[in-house]
Amino acid sequence: MLGACNLPLFGTAILIGGDGMDVVIKNGIIITMNKERAILKNFSIGIEDGRIIEIAEKIKGEADFVIDASKKIVMPGLINAHTHLAMTLFRGVADDVELLTWLRQEIWPIEANLEAKHVYAGALLGCLEMLSSGVTCFNDMYFFMEETAKSVESIGIRGVLSYPLLDFGDESKGKEMLKEGEKLVKEYQGKELIVPFFGPHAPYTCSEELLIRVKEAADRYNTGVHIHVAETKAEVEESLKERKKTPFEYLESIGFLDKNVVAAHAVHVSKKELEIIKEREVKLVHNPICNMKLASGVADVPEYISKGICVALGTDGPASNNNLDMFEDMKICALLHKITKMNPSVMSAEEVLEMATINGAKTLGLENEIGSIEEGKKADIITIDLSSPNLAPLTNPVSHVVYAARGKDVSDVIVNGNLVMQNRMIRGVDKEDIIKFAEEQAYDLFKKAGREEKLMGW
Repeated sequence: MLGACNLPLFGTAILIGGDGMDVVIKNGIIITMNKERAILKNFSIGIEDGRIIEIAEKIKGEADFVIDASKKIVMPGLINAHTHLAMTLFRGVADDVELLTWLRQEIWPIEANLEAKHVYAGALLGCLEMLSSGVTCFNDMYFFMEETAKSVESIGIRGVLSYPLLDFGDESKGKEMLKEGEKLVKEYQGKELIVPFFGPHAPYTCSEELLIRVKEAADRYNTGVHIHVAETKAEVEESLKERKKTPFEYLESIGFLDKNVVAAHAVHVSKKELEIIKEREVKLVHNPICNMKLASGVADVPEYISKGICVALGTDGPASNNNLDMFEDMKICALLHKITKMNPSVMSAEEVLEMATINGAKTLGLENEIGSIEEGKKADIITIDLSSPNLAPLTNPVSHVVYAARGKDVSDVIVNGNLVMQNRMIRGVDKEDIIKFAEEQAYDLFKKAGREEKLMGW
């Protein structure tokens, strides 16, 4: 399942570098997301060897490359903390149905025909979409992860990658799948742009033995665990019926929960479970648009945050969102909880931006490296062009980012100190070639699944 496909690279990120200071971003309005949540006007950032070395009104020394940010907001790159990237190929395939029908009748039958080349094409398209809309890091769970890794390295984005582990109670199958997950971790641990996690799909698709073995392996390799938990009421009811425990209670009873666990969704969570989550320092990822679209429910994120639980933000896969625009997710996240609580002060713009930046970094164990603009951290930075009509006049930069900005307003993207998008052009990548390749591979996949009618124009 992990074998790489023999397909051409569709780009190689053009790196800005050299002796001395690599990049200077000058005269910007900087939303730092540091502990003080400082906003700096007409400040500059010096970047060298991939890291932020200076933040000041004037930067000393020479730079290889200068970005004039005098009419731009400068901020940390957004972190998409839960997605299934290669499912860009499934965009629009199965809409307006509930989750289990969506999975069992539409998605899983098509996925049974997946090949490495399909995942490579879908992941390339997803990386292109995310970089174009200001995402510099994402947390992904999907098949043929080496293909997603290849797309990460060729385009220059940062990826936290996990192979989906599920055995539906077949413990021998679980052992084999865990070997695949362990192979991924061994191969990519220590890479510059890739952080490998273990990815047990969910409590209802994994045997108890598999979950326990995953926990042991994650501790052994000192890495994270990415899992879906408590996404629907049906999942909770089934867990109570089979185990007499809710999903988080069950995971706690087998010793699975820990501070390295990233639990996506957590829509239906009891007060008792919240105490467990807080005590174990489990990280949660809120996926508001997906949960709304599939009518899974509304996670009580304001309550989670009030208890001191770390909550990040994710789009989920492009088949259930149906895009990867984190700006859209931020706005909808804020508005959803205001109307649900009938309280306009709930989920402030700053709280939502924290979810998409520094909380995303904490969730992935990367808070010492990314998620804020601070000296010593890696330079994962984006700029937002303030010349767009929807961003004028500028009054409150954080409010503008959450409520007014769109992915199309992102102008420049720096990942790991490398300028990967300049003035909305992704460097070293042919956008049209990637889109064409993805369309061809989507048709090939749907044809193999007997669903070629799903694509228009073929």
